[in-house]
Amino acid sequence: MYEPAGRQSPYLAFLWPAFAAASAGEMATLAARQFANFAIGPPGHKAPSEPKWTTPHAIALELKTVRLRDFTTDQNSAAALVCAPLALHGAALADLAPGHSLVAALRGAGLQRLFVTDWRSATAEMRFLGIDDYLADLNVLVDQIGGPVDLIGLCQGGWMALLYAARFPAKVRKLVLTGAPIDIEATSSALSALAETSPLAMFRELVRLGDGCVPGRKVLKFWGLESVDADNVRQLLQTAEPAGSASFARLEALFQEWYSWTLDLPGRYFLEVVEKLYKGNQLATGALIALGQPVNLAAVTAPIFLLAARDDELVAPPQLFAAERLVGTSPCNIRKALAPCRHVGLFMGKTILDEVWPSIGRWIGEPTLGAPRKAPPRRPNVANNLGARVRPNRRGALWNAGNQSS
Repeated sequence: MYEPAGRQSPYLAFLWPAFAAASAGEMATLAARQFANFAIGPPGHKAPSEPKWTTPHAIALELKTVRLRDFTTDQNSAAALVCAPLALHGAALADLAPGHSLVAALRGAGLQRLFVTDWRSATAEMRFLGIDDYLADLNVLVDQIGGPVDLIGLCQGGWMALLYAARFPAKVRKLVLTGAPIDIEATSSALSALAETSPLAMFRELVRLGDGCVPGRKVLKFWGLESVDADNVRQLLQTAEPAGSASFARLEALFQEWYSWTLDLPGRYFLEVVEKLYKGNQLATGALIALGQPVNLAAVTAPIFLLAARDDELVAPPQLFAAERLVGTSPCNIRKALAPCRHVGLFMGKTILDEVWPSIGRWIGEPTLGAPRKAPPRRPNVANNLGARVRPNRRGALWNAGNQSS
């Protein structure tokens, strides 16, 4: 979220490939070269260590692009796969610390066969990988687990999860989309506005200067702060740990460790996300081709849960809730929630993990009931009722009081 003084936010870089659009008003080549010059670190600069995961687990499969992290405690349970974002920061956002772990919240809600995609930083050899390559590898992971799976997409992992469900509908039992940009034109956000106003030539120049990749560490230095101040950490994590206490110091150190470690992205993937999803809005319009076939979101008929952040600085809630009118799922199998938090709070905030995610986890664990296909598409009625609390509605869905959808 931009502050009144116009200072860049350290969170706008987070979780999105097109984060380098800060100089939208400048000429593309000049802006990109200024970025490259600014981002050169001092000689001998030591790169941050990869964040550690909190919950004990195993690596079920390792591919060039991704590790499949396995948090299973009961092999006889239905399988759930968290599709983490392939963007600036790593997948450890799903398991940051005790009390701030989505993995722990889902397991506590009864999901005992749980996996997470841990996307790997791109090497020079990976620079030509695109959306199709990552979608194909996601399909390998699902086959390794044994489908159909319950697919939980976080932010950029949300559009990928929806894309996967449309391309392979028989392999997805239930679908959860959290803080995910689905229909960019549903409304504007700071992020989509930057993508719209930034010339594509600028993004291409960034890739060229990165020798075919987009270096996450350098982009982080250019775009925002290299660390987040303690007050913002407390707000984002919704922690009650006293400022200045040893317990908060440990929590803040874990957050800073996660925040400072970044992923490099393949240039082709980066440009496809910018051009096709953000500038072209092709996922919502049906113009996107995935693994050789047009993507029709109406092919998605699985039960869906849509979770948005009321104060999201990256993805405006209508950009996610628009999925309701695009998919083929019956209205009685669609649930929505508007959580009182910012973007990061959806995955790390203690209040949201304690009060919202357990209900989602229990919903995932419920049997799937057949239902007729839905009526013709309609747009969701989404209001922004600041200060309202999340509570169950008559359908059992979590929702922001005063903002129920029929």
